[in-house]
Amino acid sequence: MAVNPEFVGRVYAPEGFYVVAREKIREFAAAIGDGNPAFSDVEAARALGYPDLVAPPTFAVVLSLRASRAVVHDPELGLDYSRVVHGEQHFTYVRPIVAGDELVVTTTIEAIRTAAGNDMLTTRGDIATLAGEPVVTTRALLVARGSEGES
Repeated sequence: MAVNPEFVGRVYAPEGFYVVAREKIREFAAAIGDGNPAFSDVEAARALGYPDLVAPPTFAVVLSLRASRAVVHDPELGLDYSRVVHGEQHFTYVRPIVAGDELVVTTTIEAIRTAAGNDMLTTRGDIATLAGEPVVTTRALLVARGSEGES
């Protein structure tokens, strides 16, 4: 196994914070083709009870991907990122992400295993406000494809 299994449980502290901007929510909604007015019109979002634009549920991937760079580029982990494909993604929300949120992500390696010559790495991203209020937890499965001839 190329990926070091001793990294299970390793925690990567937040590297700065992310300010959720209205335009980023609008751009993300447009990119995924979701025309829900709560993603683009402040008054529509407020009519639904949100303080500002609400982000689509998958918007959290923007933050978790930025934070996961610390994991995938950790030379001691031994992950060959050139062989990585994204296997799965899950989101568990405490509350929606809204414009104006200032968020941090703490990333944890939850599991490492090998199957059919492929290394599989599960990460968890705990996204919270600067004050520590939990917002969403993301889980991602990264698969590092084995080289030909490996099993």
